[in-house]
Amino acid sequence: MFRLNSTVFSAVFAAVLSATAAWADPAIVYSVGGKFDGSFNESAYSGVKRFQNETGEVVREFELERDAQSLQALRNFASRGNTPVVAIGFNQANALNQVAPDFPETDFAIVDMVVDQPNVRSYVFKEHEGAYIGGLLAAMASESGTIGFVGGMDIPIIHRFLCGYKQGALAVNPEIQVFFNMTGDTPAAFANPVRGGELARGQIRRGADVVIQAAGGTGLGVLQAAADANVLGIGTDSNQNGLHPGKVLTSIRKRVDNAVYDSFQSAQEGKFQPGIQVLGVAEGGMDWVLDDNNKDLITDEMKAAADAAVSGISDGTIKVHDVVTEGACPF
Repeated sequence: MFRLNSTVFSAVFAAVLSATAAWADPAIVYSVGGKFDGSFNESAYSGVKRFQNETGEVVREFELERDAQSLQALRNFASRGNTPVVAIGFNQANALNQVAPDFPETDFAIVDMVVDQPNVRSYVFKEHEGAYIGGLLAAMASESGTIGFVGGMDIPIIHRFLCGYKQGALAVNPEIQVFFNMTGDTPAAFANPVRGGELARGQIRRGADVVIQAAGGTGLGVLQAAADANVLGIGTDSNQNGLHPGKVLTSIRKRVDNAVYDSFQSAQEGKFQPGIQVLGVAEGGMDWVLDDNNKDLITDEMKAAADAAVSGISDGTIKVHDVVTEGACPF
């Protein structure tokens, strides 16, 4: 793989920024995988586009090729006066923790991790709540009584998603089997669609007829494998229903786009506040998608059950277990 040394990276970065960048232009550093990964980064990009379309403002962007570039990318944007500077992905937390104190007048935001600095706004999500709805729909759609889960990096966020998925499925069918695999133990696990497809096919061979992906770009291979095997996939992060129309049961969206848009808009209005913003179903941070691509897969009974779950989670009558705050998954 081609690698940029630090000198070349600086030159490329400067060219990307352009010498005429406005002092207060907002900026975003996407995670590894690129802004067109069809998943997590692309959801962030949707927030960028929404802000640009509504305001006409310029947003400076940079796509990491590897995690080691994060520190320099964040520092370069801040040194050029861009604000806010938004970091996409938990893997940029260490870099942001180093950069933010050096630029106390710059507003920063990070999505999917908490960075405790006085000028950083951290957006985190209740993935388990959205996953519960995914599990519920998977169990209702399954004819075999066996469903699957392919995660990306083996980290607490993905286990939180897995536990919610199990809980939702078991609420429908207490006897259901849930197969699960994690793709790896480094951030590269979110950018390996070939491996994602292999893991999905393994679960399908064992009887899974609905497989959800919680694996970023790796999940594209999961959805492809499900479609090829004539079983159902479930997308995450972005609306992935259209990738394989009629073969994606639904998409459980993590509204990264809302977090990015909120960062830019609040800064533009002079209302940017540091601290932690937790986004779940009630806060519009997690949802499920029903559109023309999957409408024939979702029965009236399934829609009613999913809508009831949204209401129950929002008002607290349904409590979804959170492995991050409440310990190991009991399911």
